[in-house]
Amino acid sequence: MEQPAPISDPAGAPDGGTRLRDRLTIPVLAFGGILMAVMQTVVVPLLPDLPRLTGASPGAVSWTVTATLLAGAVLTPVLGRAGDMYGKRRVLTAALALMTVGSVMCALSSDIAVLITARALQGAAASVVPLSISILRDELPPERRGSAVALMSSTVGIGAALGLPLAALVVQYADWHTMFWLTSALGALGVAGVWWAVRESPVREPGRFDVLGALGLAAGLVCLLLGVSQGSQWGWTGQRVLGLFLAAVVVLALWWWQQLRTPRPLVDLRLVTRPRVGLSHVAALLTGFAFYANSLVTAQLVQAPKATGYGLGLSLVATGLCLLPGGVTMLLFSPLSARISAARGPRITLALGAAVIACGYVLRIADSRHLWMIILGATVVATGTTLAYSALPTLILRAVPAAQTASANGVNVLMRTIGQAVSSAAVAAVLVHHSSLLGKTSVPTLHGYLLAFAMAAAVALAACAAALTIPGDQERAGTRRAAGRTPEPREQALEEA
Repeated sequence: MEQPAPISDPAGAPDGGTRLRDRLTIPVLAFGGILMAVMQTVVVPLLPDLPRLTGASPGAVSWTVTATLLAGAVLTPVLGRAGDMYGKRRVLTAALALMTVGSVMCALSSDIAVLITARALQGAAASVVPLSISILRDELPPERRGSAVALMSSTVGIGAALGLPLAALVVQYADWHTMFWLTSALGALGVAGVWWAVRESPVREPGRFDVLGALGLAAGLVCLLLGVSQGSQWGWTGQRVLGLFLAAVVVLALWWWQQLRTPRPLVDLRLVTRPRVGLSHVAALLTGFAFYANSLVTAQLVQAPKATGYGLGLSLVATGLCLLPGGVTMLLFSPLSARISAARGPRITLALGAAVIACGYVLRIADSRHLWMIILGATVVATGTTLAYSALPTLILRAVPAAQTASANGVNVLMRTIGQAVSSAAVAAVLVHHSSLLGKTSVPTLHGYLLAFAMAAAVALAACAAALTIPGDQERAGTRRAAGRTPEPREQALEEA
């Protein structure tokens, strides 16, 4: 396995400019991750007004969110594999550039078709975090790698917490296009920062890109996620949704068969079926489900009218500020996650994070009427998410060869995305089923919100159980010693990674 080169000047001692670029590598990559999460959330405050601003139907407007979700889910493993083959820095720069182009298109147009297309382009940014984590593995010395990967993983939550209040402020006090001009400028800054401060990784896995595998995965994921995201609107037992689910099963089964028979597959399924990798992906799906319910339910709960008896009637800006402490907590706790992983192993960190998420939902169930308790419960969930999300890429990095880190982390992020999509559908189904009329408007009951919290807590506990079943490094080494054999070269390489 090709070993990563340390960050240094190839001609000898690094000069001042090189040292500055080296110091800025981690902040620049983290900025890209935060920007990606901000870009995914900035459209949320616009959703109620977009039908009036664009002249489109509410159903068409919802595609500004759905298009980003679908494009991100499809492109994350594809761009991860491309990064392993053609260069992670190159593909990362392209992903940020596509995101920026999409933002410029949103800033220039009010046509709903253009906006949906632009939001699909912005979905390419979902690959920023797995590509950045792979770059950190290749470029950083081991003593700096853990904390940097933990910070990179936390940028998803940090950006989401910052994006909502920022977008709400812009929408409330300026023309909505201003928000996209602002994100366009930030995107251009991110592209320039990566081009200047980030070195190209020397670790590659050469070969021919699996185009058929990419198309098959894209078709299967689109059918699956489209059915999940539109099920509540189209009807879960309707022909369209059932047809999409059936098509997803057939296409993904054929894709699995094709991947096992391809010399250079898009996704190494033999690697995925190893317990250390496969169970990490299962835990990622469950953690994504549990984490996403927090943002969905908190935003609706605090904005509910006071006439409901439980709602606080907060504005969108105030709602965003309620989620802000969670984002700050994620930033502060990411170094702690790295320390726990170094001392006890990342699977213990993952299990602990999932358990903390469940505790946060217990607080939400105990009291969801007082603002300070709502903020406390949401912040505890965010703390657990930090621990879990920081541990997941470390588990993947320890379990796969260096030449496959971007694609493997891309699949892990994909599983989180699927978990979030399922969480959104499940929470919506629970709240719709448990609702009552307030005047002429149907609003969820407090019992519905509490059921959503209980469902998310149960899924978090399932993630904790999945994490504890992941084989650890010591268990694998002990099993090998008990068998009386020495590690094979490939096994040794994986452990050193």
